[in-house]
Amino acid sequence: MDLIGVPFRLHGRIPATGLDCVGLVAAAMKQAGYHPVAPQGYSVRALTVKPLLGFAATSGLVEVDERGDIWLAQVHSLQCHLLIAVPGGAVHAHAGLGRVVFMPDPLAWPIVMRWRLSAERN
Repeated sequence: MDLIGVPFRLHGRIPATGLDCVGLVAAAMKQAGYHPVAPQGYSVRALTVKPLLGFAATSGLVEVDERGDIWLAQVHSLQCHLLIAVPGGAVHAHAGLGRVVFMPDPLAWPIVMRWRLSAERN
């Protein structure tokens, strides 16, 4: 929640200069004491989610069937998006609004994957 209002920036990894959805998740994980390994060089529109799956695996996220801390949503047929689950909705980097925002439930997009933070802070 501390990152709400941070500017949006594609491939952004530093809250002071801007974050995209991957950067938001990485920054939140760092604040929680984890050491995420965020991918580089992906595009907003993509035919594959491999960079996001690799990010989850190397950063210690564990796939779960329900709830979860981090969600992968299908925003468009060619665009997936990461969100952080919070009570009453999710926090995400919104390109159109140009900043990190809170999105209340119900979410506008289907959630296709969910992860929990592992107990080990890699």
